[in-house]
Amino acid sequence: MLRVGLTGGLACGKSFVGQALKDLGCHLIQADCLGHEVLQPEGEAYASVVEEFGSGILDAAGRIDRKLLAAQVFDRPDRLAILNALVHPHVFQREDQMIAQYAASDPHGIVVVEAAILIETGSYKRFDRLIVVVCREEQQLERAMHRDRVAKDQVLARLRRQMPLSEKRKYGDFVIDTSGTKEETLRQTREVYENLRRIEI
Repeated sequence: MLRVGLTGGLACGKSFVGQALKDLGCHLIQADCLGHEVLQPEGEAYASVVEEFGSGILDAAGRIDRKLLAAQVFDRPDRLAILNALVHPHVFQREDQMIAQYAASDPHGIVVVEAAILIETGSYKRFDRLIVVVCREEQQLERAMHRDRVAKDQVLARLRRQMPLSEKRKYGDFVIDTSGTKEETLRQTREVYENLRRIEI
Protein backbone atom coordinates (compact mmCIF):
# COMPACT_ATOMS: atom_id res chain seq x y z
CA MET A 1 0.00 0.00 0.00
CA LEU A 2 1.25 3.48 -0.92
CA ARG A 3 1.31 5.82 2.10
CA VAL A 4 0.84 9.47 1.15
CA GLY A 5 0.99 12.51 3.43
CA LEU A 6 -1.19 15.54 2.61
CA THR A 7 -0.34 18.86 4.22
CA GLY A 8 -0.25 22.60 3.57
CA GLY A 9 -0.79 25.96 5.17
CA LEU A 10 -3.75 27.40 7.05
CA ALA A 11 -6.92 27.48 4.91
CA CYS A 12 -5.07 26.40 1.76
CA GLY A 13 -7.64 23.73 0.87
CA LYS A 14 -6.16 20.51 2.28
CA SER A 15 -9.56 19.08 3.11
CA PHE A 16 -10.93 19.87 -0.36
CA VAL A 17 -7.97 18.08 -1.98
CA GLY A 18 -8.27 15.20 0.50
CA GLN A 19 -11.93 14.70 -0.34
CA ALA A 20 -11.14 14.84 -4.06
CA LEU A 21 -8.50 12.13 -3.63
CA LYS A 22 -11.01 10.05 -1.69
CA ASP A 23 -13.54 10.49 -4.50
CA LEU A 24 -10.88 9.23 -6.92
CA GLY A 25 -10.45 6.05 -4.88
CA CYS A 26 -7.89 6.78 -2.16
CA HIS A 27 -8.44 5.86 1.48
CA LEU A 28 -8.52 9.12 3.49
CA ILE A 29 -7.48 9.53 7.13
CA GLN A 30 -7.93 12.99 8.68
CA ALA A 31 -5.53 13.49 11.58
CA ASP A 32 -7.58 16.39 12.94
CA CYS A 33 -10.61 14.11 13.37
CA LEU A 34 -8.46 11.57 15.20
CA GLY A 35 -7.17 14.41 17.38
CA HIS A 36 -10.78 15.23 18.32
CA GLU A 37 -11.46 11.58 19.12
CA VAL A 38 -8.49 11.07 21.46
CA LEU A 39 -9.54 14.20 23.42
CA GLN A 40 -13.07 12.88 24.04
CA PRO A 41 -13.75 11.76 27.65
CA GLU A 42 -13.32 8.14 26.55
CA GLY A 43 -10.26 9.00 24.43
CA GLU A 44 -6.69 7.98 25.13
CA ALA A 45 -5.35 11.51 25.70
CA TYR A 46 -8.24 12.94 27.76
CA ALA A 47 -7.00 12.17 31.29
CA SER A 48 -3.39 13.27 30.72
CA VAL A 49 -4.42 16.53 28.99
CA VAL A 50 -6.88 17.44 31.78
CA GLU A 51 -4.24 16.60 34.38
CA GLU A 52 -1.67 18.82 32.64
CA PHE A 53 -3.90 21.78 31.70
CA GLY A 54 -6.47 21.69 34.50
CA SER A 55 -10.24 21.48 34.79
CA GLY A 56 -10.53 25.03 33.43
CA ILE A 57 -10.41 23.59 29.89
CA LEU A 58 -13.62 21.58 30.48
CA ASP A 59 -17.15 22.59 29.53
CA ALA A 60 -20.22 22.02 31.71
CA ALA A 61 -20.53 18.45 30.43
CA GLY A 62 -16.95 17.60 31.35
CA ARG A 63 -15.69 17.60 27.78
CA ILE A 64 -12.51 19.37 26.69
CA ASP A 65 -13.37 22.72 25.12
CA ARG A 66 -10.84 22.98 22.30
CA LYS A 67 -11.02 26.79 22.25
CA LEU A 68 -10.18 26.99 25.96
CA LEU A 69 -7.37 24.51 25.44
CA ALA A 70 -6.08 26.44 22.43
CA ALA A 71 -6.04 29.64 24.50
CA GLN A 72 -3.64 27.98 26.96
CA VAL A 73 -1.09 27.13 24.25
CA PHE A 74 -1.53 30.24 22.05
CA ASP A 75 1.88 31.90 21.60
CA ARG A 76 3.39 29.51 24.17
CA PRO A 77 5.58 27.05 22.24
CA ASP A 78 6.60 25.21 25.42
CA ARG A 79 2.98 24.48 26.37
CA LEU A 80 2.09 23.57 22.77
CA ALA A 81 4.99 21.10 22.70
CA ILE A 82 3.64 19.44 25.87
CA LEU A 83 0.14 19.22 24.38
CA ASN A 84 1.48 17.70 21.16
CA ALA A 85 3.52 15.17 23.14
CA LEU A 86 0.35 14.08 24.95
CA VAL A 87 -1.88 13.91 21.86
CA HIS A 88 0.24 13.01 18.82
CA PRO A 89 1.40 9.51 19.87
CA HIS A 90 -2.24 8.42 20.24
CA VAL A 91 -3.15 9.97 16.88
CA PHE A 92 -0.21 8.19 15.22
CA GLN A 93 -1.29 4.91 16.82
CA ARG A 94 -4.81 5.28 15.42
CA GLU A 95 -3.41 6.22 12.00
CA ASP A 96 -1.22 3.11 11.98
CA GLN A 97 -4.15 0.89 12.94
CA MET A 98 -6.30 2.35 10.15
CA ILE A 99 -3.48 2.07 7.59
CA ALA A 100 -2.99 -1.59 8.56
CA GLN A 101 -6.71 -2.27 8.08
CA TYR A 102 -6.74 -0.58 4.66
CA ALA A 103 -3.57 -2.43 3.64
CA ALA A 104 -5.12 -5.76 4.58
CA SER A 105 -8.26 -5.16 2.50
CA ASP A 106 -6.66 -3.20 -0.37
CA PRO A 107 -2.91 -4.00 -0.50
CA HIS A 108 -2.37 -2.16 -3.81
CA GLY A 109 -4.38 0.89 -2.79
CA ILE A 110 -3.36 4.40 -1.74
CA VAL A 111 -3.90 5.76 1.77
CA VAL A 112 -3.77 9.52 2.26
CA VAL A 113 -3.19 11.03 5.72
CA GLU A 114 -4.27 14.68 5.89
CA ALA A 115 -2.54 16.62 8.67
CA ALA A 116 -1.59 20.26 9.22
CA ILE A 117 1.90 19.92 10.72
CA LEU A 118 3.39 16.84 9.06
CA ILE A 119 6.56 18.71 8.14
CA GLU A 120 6.98 20.61 11.41
CA THR A 121 6.77 17.43 13.50
CA GLY A 122 9.00 15.44 11.15
CA SER A 123 6.25 12.85 10.71
CA TYR A 124 6.24 13.43 6.92
CA LYS A 125 9.13 10.93 6.92
CA ARG A 126 6.63 8.17 7.71
CA PHE A 127 5.17 8.45 4.20
CA ASP A 128 6.23 7.26 0.75
CA ARG A 129 5.19 10.54 -0.89
CA LEU A 130 4.14 14.00 0.32
CA ILE A 131 1.57 16.35 -1.25
CA VAL A 132 1.78 20.02 -0.22
CA VAL A 133 -1.26 22.24 -0.82
CA VAL A 134 -0.58 25.96 -1.27
CA CYS A 135 -2.33 29.20 -2.28
CA ARG A 136 -1.66 32.93 -2.09
CA GLU A 137 -1.41 34.43 1.41
CA GLU A 138 -4.25 36.88 0.80
CA GLN A 139 -6.47 33.88 0.01
CA GLN A 140 -5.38 32.15 3.22
CA LEU A 141 -6.41 35.28 5.14
CA GLU A 142 -9.75 35.61 3.37
CA ARG A 143 -10.64 31.92 3.64
CA ALA A 144 -9.62 31.57 7.29
CA MET A 145 -11.50 34.73 8.33
CA HIS A 146 -14.63 33.45 6.56
CA ARG A 147 -14.34 29.82 7.73
CA ASP A 148 -13.36 30.43 11.35
CA ARG A 149 -15.21 33.74 11.77
CA VAL A 150 -12.15 35.43 13.27
CA ALA A 151 -10.51 38.82 12.81
CA LYS A 152 -7.66 39.45 10.37
CA ASP A 153 -5.07 40.02 13.12
CA GLN A 154 -5.88 36.64 14.67
CA VAL A 155 -5.39 34.87 11.34
CA LEU A 156 -2.14 36.78 10.73
CA ALA A 157 -0.88 35.71 14.17
CA ARG A 158 -1.60 32.07 13.30
CA LEU A 159 0.11 32.40 9.92
CA ARG A 160 3.23 33.94 11.49
CA ARG A 161 3.59 30.91 13.76
CA GLN A 162 3.46 28.47 10.82
CA MET A 163 6.27 27.40 8.53
CA PRO A 164 6.10 29.65 5.43
CA LEU A 165 4.51 28.00 2.39
CA SER A 166 7.66 28.76 0.40
CA GLU A 167 9.50 26.45 2.82
CA LYS A 168 6.80 23.78 2.89
CA ARG A 169 6.82 23.54 -0.92
CA LYS A 170 10.41 22.28 -0.81
CA TYR A 171 9.33 19.12 1.01
CA GLY A 172 6.57 18.16 -1.41
CA ASP A 173 6.89 15.42 -3.99
CA PHE A 174 3.77 17.03 -5.44
CA VAL A 175 2.46 20.60 -4.99
CA ILE A 176 -1.19 21.48 -5.60
CA ASP A 177 -1.94 25.21 -5.91
CA THR A 178 -5.54 26.03 -4.97
CA SER A 179 -5.27 29.73 -5.91
CA GLY A 180 -7.42 29.22 -9.01
CA THR A 181 -10.87 27.76 -9.55
CA LYS A 182 -12.11 24.55 -7.93
CA GLU A 183 -12.02 22.96 -11.38
CA GLU A 184 -8.34 23.83 -11.73
CA THR A 185 -7.61 22.37 -8.27
CA LEU A 186 -9.47 19.18 -9.21
CA ARG A 187 -7.48 18.94 -12.46
CA GLN A 188 -4.20 19.15 -10.55
CA THR A 189 -5.47 16.63 -8.00
CA ARG A 190 -6.41 14.13 -10.73
CA GLU A 191 -2.95 14.57 -12.25
CA VAL A 192 -1.30 13.83 -8.89
CA TYR A 193 -3.57 10.82 -8.41
CA GLU A 194 -2.57 9.40 -11.79
CA ASN A 195 1.10 9.85 -10.87
CA LEU A 196 0.55 8.09 -7.54
CA ARG A 197 -1.17 5.17 -9.29
CA ARG A 198 1.97 4.64 -11.37
CA ILE A 199 4.27 4.31 -8.34
CA GLU A 200 5.22 0.79 -7.41
CA ILE A 201 5.98 0.05 -3.76
